[in-house]
Amino acid sequence: MRHGKKTNHLGRQTAHRKAMLANMACSLIEHKRINTTVAKAKALKVFVEPLVTKSKEDTTHNRRIVFSKLRSKEAVSELFREVAPKVGDRPGGYTRVIKLGSRLGDAAEMALVELVDFNETYNVGEKPKKKKSTRRAGKKKTEDTASTAQPKEASAKETKKEEPKAEESKAEKKDDKKEE
Repeated sequence: MRHGKKTNHLGRQTAHRKAMLANMACSLIEHKRINTTVAKAKALKVFVEPLVTKSKEDTTHNRRIVFSKLRSKEAVSELFREVAPKVGDRPGGYTRVIKLGSRLGDAAEMALVELVDFNETYNVGEKPKKKKSTRRAGKKKTEDTASTAQPKEASAKETKKEEPKAEESKAEKKDDKKEE
């Protein structure tokens, strides 16, 4: 009887199922997202999450444990080098399963499995916030305008003094014309 046995066998023998999950996990670590069926996605999530938790602490023992499950040196090194530092502060929940709808050929429910911190779709809105600019620049402008306003007033006084001279010269020219 099957009472209390929660593992989804995915219609495969034990060795085939373990090999398939290891291959899917390596693909997920390498590409950061994969498309698969919903049942395989849920099984993959249960398979990958403990491996990512192990990769947070980079020890030889943890590397060997992860390698025994993944069976790929490249995937293990990428997991410890790239994935673990990004998810270091997260207390679990490293993967996301998004349902995509039915597959055309056999109407199987499809899903997208992705590593949460490597997502471009949902993380697009999370840009680094810009610091608010201070109003110090505005204060400097008022000081600058005050310092430039004084020379303008002085230059205005000088031009007023010069204008009567111009009027005098015009009057002299008119007198010269009258004499002629």
